[in-house]
Amino acid sequence: MARAPLLQLTGISLTFGGNPVFDDLSLTVQEGDRVALVGRNGSGKSTLMKVMAGLVEPDRGEVIVPAGTRVGYMEQDPDLSGFATLGDFAAAGLGEAEAWRVAAAAEGLGFDAARPVATASGGERRRAALARLLAEAPDLMLLDEPTNHLDIQAIGWLEQQLSDTRAAFVLISHDRAFLRRLTRATLWIDRGAVRRQDKGFEAFEDWREETWAAEDEARHKLDRKIKAEARWAVEGISARRKRNQGRVRALAALRQERAAQIRRQGTAAMALDSGQQSGKRVIEAKGIAKAFGARVILRPFDLRVMRGDRIAFVGPNGAGKTTLIKMLTGEIVPDEGSVTFGTNLEIAVFDQARARIDDSVSLWDALTGDPQMRVSGRSDQVMVRGTPRHVVAYLKDFLFDDAQARAPVGSLSGGEKARLLLAQIMARPSNLLVLDEPTNDLDIETLDLLQDILGEYDGTVLLVSHDRDFIDRVADTTVAMEGDGRAVTYAGGWSDYRAQRGEDAPEAEAPAPRPSARPAAAAAQPAAAGARPDLRAGLSFTERHRLEALPGIIERLEAEIGKLNAFLSQPDLFQTAPAKFAKASEGLAERQAALAAAEEEWLALAERAEG
Repeated sequence: MARAPLLQLTGISLTFGGNPVFDDLSLTVQEGDRVALVGRNGSGKSTLMKVMAGLVEPDRGEVIVPAGTRVGYMEQDPDLSGFATLGDFAAAGLGEAEAWRVAAAAEGLGFDAARPVATASGGERRRAALARLLAEAPDLMLLDEPTNHLDIQAIGWLEQQLSDTRAAFVLISHDRAFLRRLTRATLWIDRGAVRRQDKGFEAFEDWREETWAAEDEARHKLDRKIKAEARWAVEGISARRKRNQGRVRALAALRQERAAQIRRQGTAAMALDSGQQSGKRVIEAKGIAKAFGARVILRPFDLRVMRGDRIAFVGPNGAGKTTLIKMLTGEIVPDEGSVTFGTNLEIAVFDQARARIDDSVSLWDALTGDPQMRVSGRSDQVMVRGTPRHVVAYLKDFLFDDAQARAPVGSLSGGEKARLLLAQIMARPSNLLVLDEPTNDLDIETLDLLQDILGEYDGTVLLVSHDRDFIDRVADTTVAMEGDGRAVTYAGGWSDYRAQRGEDAPEAEAPAPRPSARPAAAAAQPAAAGARPDLRAGLSFTERHRLEALPGIIERLEAEIGKLNAFLSQPDLFQTAPAKFAKASEGLAERQAALAAAEEEWLALAERAEG
């Protein structure tokens, strides 16, 4: 049976500031559609969604919504003026019989409906806007970054609501796990064109690469044809000038076609310099605890952070993740216990509040005004990993154009602010990187690049994130804030943490590209071994902790060995870069030895635990 259209865009064209955002765009959203709207930061995703919602009027074309169809829209920055509390805003327009929906959404999303709008944070305002949309129960929901500022528990609750709903929805998100689970079709905005594939986000990246490969092949053929025609124009036209004016005009048309092609936006030229090597032991926390009044944030907790560790901190909003990291880095003093730091530490911090950048200054001043980036006597250069760079050139590395250099930071989107903060952090050497919610607002391509950079970073990473896929790809250890001040350490990333707790993990339905973390002997264990191993009294506490940590260590070593093998397989590497070849070979031998030792240790401890 044919599905009824809920929304139809026909021949939409829209221009901002002389640059076309869309030209002759047409698309249809039907009953039951579950659509991912994807594209690079600045590609026009939010603008297109506002056109769908009727909030932006296109220059040309039609937006058709059939009579009786209700369309609901959740924007990134909702306007709550005129409402006293978050609950008043969320319940606006609902009857008394429907008010329970707001209370249910407030509980699931984790916000206080009685909180005054004047004191509510941006994240709380967004959660109230999401609760309002869910309570309205429209036929078509348009959701712009609904997972931003939600903790993992709230994201799971929202996933379940959207999975159960009979309404159609279009959603913008950079949360891969969220998109994979929920979507059945994908709209991809790329350089003003919108393509549709009737497959969910799971198939998007393969589709994108195939599309780009076909585009590159077509461009290559066009370039070869232009080159051949241009040679003919020089060598063979003189004797047949009158007869071949049509061919000359065709060459001009080919050149015009090539010039009109819009090049793909590149990826940010991000890089990290780990500077001088820190001591082997980076942080040693013993019995640290913290409370604010009667509220216990952390009960006595031990953690040893070694050089090269990637530790993720997870838990509900307000559980104390950021407070714990600040205690580990010395910004906050614990009420009890001690924190000892290793030698030669150089710390760089990415804070979730973006407090380190001033919205009132320009991007230029944000970089040149940073004392650690300032070049003495030069107002147009910044120091980038020990080398002076022109401000605009460095901004271009992070995908900012010339016109943005003098624009105020406050005019940037959330993703652009994140890139600017990364530009500040990556300009100076660091061997301990603290990332507090780095994934908010970053597009998928930038997240991929950040993941690759962290994989090659020689330093140590402490990470707070609610992006389950990113945690799985980056972390080798997870510290879970489990409520009532309890913090528990688990080996591996988010999926490993869930498995060790014996919890069902719906996001695991879409596999993340992680190599196996267990040795062959471990793989032969029963399937029920997804839960925590049955460790017996024959092991000491330290040995039990080591047995739990070893699979994550083995996985990290396997991943590093794979990367080094790929690097060393480059043709002519030995001749072109002998120093790099020698260093990589030495590193490969060290990691292979460490892997063998870790596997033997795991097998010995596992055998003793089985008793």
